[in-house]
Amino acid sequence: MFKILIVEDDPVLNQLLATRLKQDRYEVFTASDGVEAMAIMEQDHIDLVVTDIMMPGLSGIGLIQELRQANYSLPILIVTAKNQMEDLEEGFQSGADDYLVKPIRLQELSLRVAALFRRVQAKKELRIGNTVFHYDQLTVTEGDHQQELPKKEFYLIFKLLTYPNQIFTRLDLLDEIWGLESESDERNVDAHIKKLRKRFEGNPDFRIVTVRGLGYKATLGEDK
Repeated sequence: MFKILIVEDDPVLNQLLATRLKQDRYEVFTASDGVEAMAIMEQDHIDLVVTDIMMPGLSGIGLIQELRQANYSLPILIVTAKNQMEDLEEGFQSGADDYLVKPIRLQELSLRVAALFRRVQAKKELRIGNTVFHYDQLTVTEGDHQQELPKKEFYLIFKLLTYPNQIFTRLDLLDEIWGLESESDERNVDAHIKKLRKRFEGNPDFRIVTVRGLGYKATLGEDK
């Protein structure tokens, strides 16, 4: 499950954004200013930041600059009022990836967040030992051998290996890989896991583990 940090000093708007993103099946953290946000970033792995530009103390611009200077490469979505549009240039120059204008339409928030995650994943190349996963090509290279996976199989193994040792329930995987509106059930997850195990049964770099009563996780190398 992706983790999103909302940085907004208006408590009502902060809660509104958090509620919507939780409904979209994200794990949500909240902060009221940039200083509090940096403290959260140091304690938890965050996948995306949604931050207001104008805040007391450490502003959104200041937060973005600190994150980029600290080599955080996660996507950042900035929120601005119509009368602050001139701040967008500074925001993008500091390292922001996209923006929303107040008053925020919650459906647009959901769409932009989802698009940012797709954009980030499309650039990804995941290397596990001698195995390389190419997200944009849906291919896996093992030494001199390369194979293209069916889309759902690739997304499923890529998700598990991106967060090794983290347990994902079948429902988590079903919602994220197949989508909230899918008519597939959790048995479809089990079927795809079975196919992946057979496909990579001789691979020494990772293993898919069933966690009884919970779901699945991937273990790597010496952890296998």
